[in-house]
Amino acid sequence: MTSLLRKLSFFSLFLLLAGLLALDYGGLGFGKAVDQRAGDALLKLHAQHRPASSDVVVIDIDQKSLENLNEVAGNWPWPRAIHAELVEGIARQKPRAIVFDIFFNEIDTFRLDSEAAFREAVKAHPEVYLPMALLGDGLGAPLADLPAILQLEKTGRADPKARAPLLLPLVLPPETWRGGLVNFDKDSDGVGRHYLMRAEKSGWIMPSLPARLAHDFGWPPPEGRRFMLNWQSKRQHISYADLYLDFNKQQPQRPQNEFTDKIVIIGAAAPGLWDLRPTPVAKLYPGVDILATAIDNLKHGDWLEAPPRRHFAPLGIALMLLVWLGFRRRINTLWLAGGLLLVSAGMLAVQWQGLALRQFWPLAGSLAWAWGYYWLGALLAYLEEKARGAQAVAMFGRFLDARVVKDLVESGRIDPEQHAESREITVLFSDIRGFTTLSETHSPEYIVNLLNRYFTRQVEVIFRHGGTLDKFIGDAIMAFWGAPVHDPDHARHAVAAALEMAQVLEDFRREIPELGEHFDVGIGIHTGPAVVGFIGSQARLDYTVIGDTVNLASRIEGLTKGVSRILVSDSTRAASANAFEFIDHGSYTVKGREQAVALFEPQGKH
Repeated sequence: MTSLLRKLSFFSLFLLLAGLLALDYGGLGFGKAVDQRAGDALLKLHAQHRPASSDVVVIDIDQKSLENLNEVAGNWPWPRAIHAELVEGIARQKPRAIVFDIFFNEIDTFRLDSEAAFREAVKAHPEVYLPMALLGDGLGAPLADLPAILQLEKTGRADPKARAPLLLPLVLPPETWRGGLVNFDKDSDGVGRHYLMRAEKSGWIMPSLPARLAHDFGWPPPEGRRFMLNWQSKRQHISYADLYLDFNKQQPQRPQNEFTDKIVIIGAAAPGLWDLRPTPVAKLYPGVDILATAIDNLKHGDWLEAPPRRHFAPLGIALMLLVWLGFRRRINTLWLAGGLLLVSAGMLAVQWQGLALRQFWPLAGSLAWAWGYYWLGALLAYLEEKARGAQAVAMFGRFLDARVVKDLVESGRIDPEQHAESREITVLFSDIRGFTTLSETHSPEYIVNLLNRYFTRQVEVIFRHGGTLDKFIGDAIMAFWGAPVHDPDHARHAVAAALEMAQVLEDFRREIPELGEHFDVGIGIHTGPAVVGFIGSQARLDYTVIGDTVNLASRIEGLTKGVSRILVSDSTRAASANAFEFIDHGSYTVKGREQAVALFEPQGKH
C-alpha cells in the first residue's frame, strides 16, 4: 500500500506540473524568462565566434568625436552642414548606401544655411537612407497623404482616413524620405532580440529601414513581421571626427576606397547621447550597432529562425516523464540528478549547434520544467523516506534497541516494507520456573511490577547482544538472532546472551531475597532455517519467525527443567563451538520428531 501511494504521489506531482507546463507554453508564458536568459547566454557566447562582415561599416559619433569636433561644430546637436560634408566625402567613394541612424525631424531655425546645405547633399545622393519612428501616442499625419517614396503598403482593410504618429525627417524634402522605421523591438523582459520588418497601423504597413534596404537591393527577406537577430562580434567602427577631419585635409590620409560598395551607417554610440539599449550581448548596446546587425543579417541571409515556443512543450513533458520513471523505479536521487545533468548538457550542446545552423531552439525551458519536477520529487522522496524511517523505527523499535534501529534504518540495512523470507537464524526461549507458586502468594500488582522489572533487564541483555525481541508469552520471552539484520555469528551472540541472562537472574534474586531459589528460568536455543518477516493481518502485523526451528527451540526450553538452566541444540553448538565450552547432556526425545535431539550446556571458556 505504501509503495502504491508513493507511485501515486509522484504521478500526481507529474500531472500537476504537466498542467502548469501546458499553461506556460499555451500562452501564459511564465517560464519564458528561462528560455530568454539561457538563450541570451548562448547568443552572447556565439556572437564572439561570429566576426561581423566588412561590408557593413559604422561611422560612430563617439565621445571622442564630441570632444574633437567641439571647436569646429560646437555642442551637440551639430550644424547639419557637418553631416552634409560627411555625406559628400563618403559618396565620392561610391558606397552602396549611406544610412543615417539620426533623426532629422526638427528644423534648426538659427542655422538655416546649414539646413539648406544638408538638404542639397541628401537630394544629390539617392543612396542616402533616413530613419523614421512610429511613436506610441499622438495624432500624426494622414497616411494617405505621405509621399510614395516611403513605400507604405495599403491592405484591403486599410482605413483611408488613418493617421499615424510618425517621426519623419521633416527638415528634408519629402522626395528624399527614402528609409524606414528604426523602432526598438523589445521582448516582454525589455531586451531587444529581434528587429522589425514592418509595422502595421489601421491596415497600413510601414517597412523598417533594414526591410527597405532589403527591398531596394533584392535581398530575400524573412517571413513574418520581425526576425531574430544573429549577433556578431564587434564590427568595424570609424570615429566620425577622424573621418570628418581627414576629409577636410588637403592631403587625406585615409584610403580613398574605404567605403566603396559598402553600406555605411552613421549613428551615435556616445553614452551621453542616450542611444544605448539592452540586448543579449550587452546590457547597454549602441542602437546603431543593433541596426547594423539587422542590415548585416538581411544582406547575408543569416538571421535566426525561431520556431514557436509552444512546439517544445512535448519535450518538457517527455523529460518529466523520464524523471517520473526514475522516481517510480526508485533510482537513487543522486544518480537521477547525474543523468539529468548529462541530458541537460546534451540539450544545451544541441541548442548551441542549432545556432550554427541559424536556428534558435528554446530548450532551456523544457529542461527547467524537468529540473523543477526533479527537485520537487527529490523533496517528496526525502519526506517519504523520512516518514518510512520513522515508521521503521516505530515498528522495529518494539523488537530491537531503538538506537540500533535508527542507525540500521538510516543505513538502509532494514526496510519496513521488506517481505517475509527464509533465513538461517537462532531462536531463544526463556521461561520462568516457580512463577505459578509466586503468583499464588502475592498480589497481582506485585507480580506485574516484578515481571516488568525482570523483563526490562533481560530485554536489555538481548538487545545488547544484537538480538530481536519477538514477543512475551505470559512469563516467557522469545527472541531470535540473524534477522532483520544479517548476522553471520547469530548462534554465538544468542548463546552469549543466554549466559548473561543467567547471570542477570542471579543478580535479580539477590536483590529480591523473598523470591527464593524456586524463582528460576529455563533457556532453550536452536539454530536452523525459519521464515522471518511481518506476519498477520492488515490491521495488525508482527515481525516474527515461524517454522520447525521455533518449535524445537521451545521444546528444548521445556527440557531444561532438572537438567540445566541453559540447553542448546547440536546445530547451535556447532555454529558457536569456538567461543564456548559445552557439556554434553545426551539425547532426548522431542515431541514431533522421530530422531532424538542432542542437547548441550554452554559455559564460558576459562
